[in-house]
Amino acid sequence: MKQSIYDIKVATVQGETYELSKYKDKVMIIVNTASKCGLTPQFEGLQHLYDSYKDQGLVILGFPCNQFANQEPGNAEEAESLCQLNYGVTFPMHEKIYVNGDNTHPLFEHLKSEQKGLFGSAIKWNFTKFVISRDGQVVKRFSPKDDPKSMKETIESLL
Repeated sequence: MKQSIYDIKVATVQGETYELSKYKDKVMIIVNTASKCGLTPQFEGLQHLYDSYKDQGLVILGFPCNQFANQEPGNAEEAESLCQLNYGVTFPMHEKIYVNGDNTHPLFEHLKSEQKGLFGSAIKWNFTKFVISRDGQVVKRFSPKDDPKSMKETIESLL
């Protein structure tokens, strides 16, 4: 049987592991992040989406990643702190992970297999965003350059 996104385990910044089934019946945006990237200001747009739609069932999950030009050199706690301090991020941030290569986290293996990008399944840069419906389907992949605002129509159609 094909794995459900809800069977995948992730870890918080504090190292607490949980299954994504915690977010059943929620619309999820899952994004690989970096705090020292030219796209880092997208945290502001993501936070705005979260503030606008969290009461209707949206959750955003951030996963720091240092695979692109060493733009997340610190640990997960430092990444979370920078996000909170500089962009007022209140949505859940997680442990640092790999999104490509031999050590790719199972979550990103799943996301990439469900929604290919323009150049295949590999994640090309920080801030690749995946939208997951309330029933756990990976419905859309947004590129790193896509402004979070461009996701509003997709989010609203799923809420």
